[in-house]
Amino acid sequence: MKDSLYQRRGVSASKEEVHAAIAKLDQGLYPHAFCRIFPDYLAQDPEWVCLSHADGAGTKSLLAYLYWRETGNMEVWKAIAQDALVMNLDDLLCVGAYTRFVYTSTIGRNKRWIPAEVLKALIEGTVACIEQLQKYGVDIHYVGGETADVGDLVRTIVVDGNMTVRWPKATLVTNERIQEGDVIIGLASFGQTIYEQTYNSGIGSNGLTLARHELLHKSYLHNYPEACDLQLDAELQYTGPYRLSDKVSDGAYTLGDWLLSPTRTYAPFLKSLQEEHLDWIHGLIHCTGGGQTKLMRFLPDGLAAIKDQLFPLPPLFRLIRQVSSASWEELFQVFNMGHRMEIITSEAHAEEIIRLAQTFHIEALVAGRIVKAEAGKPNLQILHPDAGTIAYMLSENGN
Repeated sequence: MKDSLYQRRGVSASKEEVHAAIAKLDQGLYPHAFCRIFPDYLAQDPEWVCLSHADGAGTKSLLAYLYWRETGNMEVWKAIAQDALVMNLDDLLCVGAYTRFVYTSTIGRNKRWIPAEVLKALIEGTVACIEQLQKYGVDIHYVGGETADVGDLVRTIVVDGNMTVRWPKATLVTNERIQEGDVIIGLASFGQTIYEQTYNSGIGSNGLTLARHELLHKSYLHNYPEACDLQLDAELQYTGPYRLSDKVSDGAYTLGDWLLSPTRTYAPFLKSLQEEHLDWIHGLIHCTGGGQTKLMRFLPDGLAAIKDQLFPLPPLFRLIRQVSSASWEELFQVFNMGHRMEIITSEAHAEEIIRLAQTFHIEALVAGRIVKAEAGKPNLQILHPDAGTIAYMLSENGN
């Protein structure tokens, strides 16, 4: 996808340069697994493996900064802490781990703009998220981390984390069982689960550079230059009609509420499913960077996918589409567009998995299916009533 709005703003949905840079690193024990899986270097037990993952809230922290500066509301930083934690946790869920994690956070701030109160809110938010997950048996041990004043490097704040766990090899999900005829169950990113306090727009922590600049008013560029890339063409920055305080959805929510919805975790449901029906799960995909195209990179050789029964677009994604000049192809590659976790399973188990998800108030549906790959044909096709048919193909380096 050449010359996309995302790329023109300095961001890549498919991360071609990143994948090229790490191409020669150890790919782990299972090449199709969502996260790299390594031998148990800690205890040297051949029946266990080591898992470690690093991720963060990304540029969503800039939206939190803008919201906080405008409203003085510190609660938004607690949500950012959840974003960073969940982006690690839900990736590791995709290889079968669901408890006994060790989590450490890494925060780099510009002290000129980010006071100690923000750091306190981030730590409190991390603890609160962990305590909520513990109620569902998802145990995470928070060991602190690094908080650095790096004003020469960071304009406002970067909120990242790292999560590590040892896990028994016998209960891994490696995506190697995915086969032709399997169905793709999409777990909704929007709505309100039994463990969420309010409605979730479904935005997660991906695509916020595009969403921020396409939706928000040019006044943010002038009023908060510290939250902008001064090297980026001003014509690409904050090109939309809205302010974070503007009411949307019949006045029930502001745009800030939608854009800063904490990233939903699927851990309570997936823990239950994996404990009771691990054999039903052929693959798990977290639709983060790469959006609805993420699945392509983890399919075993000889397989492709068709997604033709996606959720109707949630309100926030409809709003982005209305305002943005981004193509449908770009939107489906940047955003999750309605579901952020995929379970690949046999058709025989799909109905029961959907029912079990609904007990957690997670909407779910059969979004598509796995098919045999054909030479020269797309690795993924998305058929959508508004977007038509969109075809994606992997490049030679797997992106």
